[in-house]
Amino acid sequence: MKHRETTDPVVDFGIAPEKVGHVIVKAREYGAKVGAWNDTTDEGDAAEDPAAILEDFADDPTSEELAGFIAALNDDEQAALVALAWVGRGTFETEEFPEAMETARTERTNETAKYLLGMPLLADYLEEGLEKLGYSAEEIVGDVM
Repeated sequence: MKHRETTDPVVDFGIAPEKVGHVIVKAREYGAKVGAWNDTTDEGDAAEDPAAILEDFADDPTSEELAGFIAALNDDEQAALVALAWVGRGTFETEEFPEAMETARTERTNETAKYLLGMPLLADYLEEGLEKLGYSAEEIVGDVM
């Protein structure tokens, strides 16, 4: 794995960067979805329209895949994802990452996947969090794709 040139130390944050990269890629796909323009396919329009793949239906396979991936992570990895997103959005500073991890562990009240999928800018927050911790998000995501 490659890291960007930085004077900051790279922090071991409790989850493989490649797993974070996978979440970023899937979160980007999920974030690209738009509200369903037609909840039924009775007329055939949604099935015939190539843009329909970007519609967000209740049983969307992208959100299900992402939620399943996050749910399969162990508790520490899930806490690391939440903490990384918090660092990325500025809730915690980089040097406060251990505190963010502890907060994510102790204040967990909902399913982690549901919480993270509720963040509109999840992919951006995770990328920013990686960058703040000294990783090249671009390279990590590129390795995943």
